[in-house]
Amino acid sequence: MRDVVKKYYNENVLLELNRLSNPYNNIEFQTTLHMIDKYFKNTGKVLDLGCGPGRYSIELLKKGYNVTLYDISKEQLKLAKSNIEDINLKADEYICGDCTDLSKFDDNSFDVVLLMGPMYHITDDSLRLDVLKNIKRILKDNGFAMIAYLNGLGIIKSSIHECSFEYANIENFSKLLVDNAWSKDDSFTETYVATPFGAKKEIEKCGLEIITYFGAEGFASGIHSDVIKMHNEDKKCYNNLVDLCKHTCELDEYRNSTEHIHFIVR
Repeated sequence: MRDVVKKYYNENVLLELNRLSNPYNNIEFQTTLHMIDKYFKNTGKVLDLGCGPGRYSIELLKKGYNVTLYDISKEQLKLAKSNIEDINLKADEYICGDCTDLSKFDDNSFDVVLLMGPMYHITDDSLRLDVLKNIKRILKDNGFAMIAYLNGLGIIKSSIHECSFEYANIENFSKLLVDNAWSKDDSFTETYVATPFGAKKEIEKCGLEIITYFGAEGFASGIHSDVIKMHNEDKKCYNNLVDLCKHTCELDEYRNSTEHIHFIVR
C-alpha cells in the first residue's frame, strides 16, 4: 500500500502545490495558518511529516521556525527544496522516509510536529496508532502537534457539488462510512477516511491531549463552485468569506462536517 501512495505523489508532483492555490482549497490553507498562529509559538524546531511541496514549511520558515521536512516522495521533497531555496530560505534537513517509521528521531526533539496528510493514507489501524504514539514520543513536554484527517461526513456533503456522479453508486459511500477506507480504484489513491469522533478516539487512545480541533474549510465546506465564483467576481467578498471561515472554524456546527478536520494536540 505504501508503494501505491509513494508512486502517486511521485507522479503527481504539482498536485498539492496547485490544490492549495485554488480559491476553494485556499480556505483550508489560510484557516490552518490562522490556527498555527493562534496556538503555536513563533520559535522552535518543527518536523513537517508528509511535507509535500513545502507549503506549510515555507510559512513556518518565514515565521522563524527551524524546520525539518519529511516525506515519502523524493519528487515532493525536491520540489519543496526548490521552492524554499527560490525565496532564500533554509530548512534544517530534507528526509525521504515513511512516517510509520520515526525511529531516527530522538525523544523530546521537536516543539511542533505537523502531520498534514499522511493519516489520509494509513488504512491499518495499528499503524496509525503507532504514528500517533511516536509523535507523542518525539514532541517536547511543552510541544504541540497538528494532525489532519479526511472526514467522511464532509466528503459525503462535498460530493454533491464536486462529484455528484458518485451518488449513482451509493455503495461507495456505504463503504466509506462502514470500512473507513477507499482503495485506489475508489479514490485518488489508497485512502483512509475518518469521522471526527473516530479520530478523537484514536488520538486520545495514544495519550495525546486534544486542545481543539477545527474544520479546515469552515462553513464554506462543499460549495466549491460558489466560492470560486465569488473569488472571480468580487475579491473583497471572497476575502471576507475566508476571514469569517478562519474565525468560526472551531464551532461544532461547522467543524464536524468539513472535508478536512485538523486536531491540535499535546
